[in-house]
Amino acid sequence: MTTQELTTKVEAALDEIRPFLQSDGGDISLVSIDDGKIVKVQLEGACVGCSVNQMTLKSGVEMTIKKHAPQIEEVINVA
Repeated sequence: MTTQELTTKVEAALDEIRPFLQSDGGDISLVSIDDGKIVKVQLEGACVGCSVNQMTLKSGVEMTIKKHAPQIEEVINVA
């Protein structure tokens, strides 16, 4: 899979979860994909100070990204 194909799959996953984040006043953006297996994202808006953002990141965002791109090993939030 090319880097562009992987980016497209990760963006599709983020588009799937974005409405849930936006309904809580937050958002998410893709920062980078390192080594084709580590996705770096940036939580935005209300998600930044939210006490459950790590749970959201792991159970929601990471799970959704892995569904679209199973080769992804980890999703990291960068500030």
